[in-house]
Amino acid sequence: MPSSDSESHERTHRSPRRRSPGNGRELRRHELSRERYRDNEDAGRRRSPRGHRDGNRDGREYHHKRRRERSYSLDADKRRRRSRDREDESRRRRHRDRAQREDNDQASTRYSRPRSRSRNRGEHRRSQDTRSRSLSPQAPVRSRGPLPSQNDAFNSTDGVKKEQPAPEKEKPNFGNTGRLAAESNTVTVNGGSVVLKYHEPPEARKPPTKDDWRLYVFRGEDLLEMVQLSERSCWLIGREKLVVDFPIEHPSCSKQHAVVQFRYVEKKNEYGDKTGHVRPYLIDLESANGSKVNGNLVPGGRYIELRDKDVLKFGQSSRDYVLMLSSE
Repeated sequence: MPSSDSESHERTHRSPRRRSPGNGRELRRHELSRERYRDNEDAGRRRSPRGHRDGNRDGREYHHKRRRERSYSLDADKRRRRSRDREDESRRRRHRDRAQREDNDQASTRYSRPRSRSRNRGEHRRSQDTRSRSLSPQAPVRSRGPLPSQNDAFNSTDGVKKEQPAPEKEKPNFGNTGRLAAESNTVTVNGGSVVLKYHEPPEARKPPTKDDWRLYVFRGEDLLEMVQLSERSCWLIGREKLVVDFPIEHPSCSKQHAVVQFRYVEKKNEYGDKTGHVRPYLIDLESANGSKVNGNLVPGGRYIELRDKDVLKFGQSSRDYVLMLSSE
């Protein structure tokens, strides 16, 4: 028995004379299969427009697939280029941020007080991390130091020396020079002129006759001299014998050392009535070694009221000058 239709077909062609009823059936079957094949080919050749459209659709799908593959490859290239551009842009941004950070650090160190190094390093790292994470290339760089003053920012520039301020012009002085007072207090004695350091005030008065003021001069327990102070209203004491009223020869005393001045002073009593009295006052003419009343140094240029039995001392002199009011 033959194994297939092709083998039976070959046998029929090789031996056409030897045919049997079984071989005829197989041949008929083979011819029917060939006719079906031809009919299928003719049907394929005579396809309807719908079938033609289906074939075109398959071609279009193929072309679309190829285009998609090409677009995918192009998108991949674009993505690679974009990633490279982003890396380059981030590298440039980091470089620009680093330069701006260095400039800001220099400005902040110039106008702010110094901080600890560890704290500055931590702040620098934190600022670097935040700036590297930022995507905006125009993001402002903020400094953590204090803001500089506007005057320093406008006046101080790098590499330019500050000009020294111009010296202030001397303003006119309309104060008293003392020359007029010196001219009015100048005294001519024996062909020489001496300027008096003291001038009597308007309230200067001679003590009344009932008040007998006296000045006793002691050296230790010895009485050297007694002076009647009621004769005049002012007694100039010093070493300048040409102008003084009461000369002192001790070298520690000044030429015009002090003044005992009688002044009329009004005072109110407990009922509000004014009562005036002439009292002695001591004024030190800003001498070199000063004057003392009862052992206390008196300030220069101020009136100090004197009372009965006050002890005066001038300079480093050992003499005691006792002021007393006579009861006679």
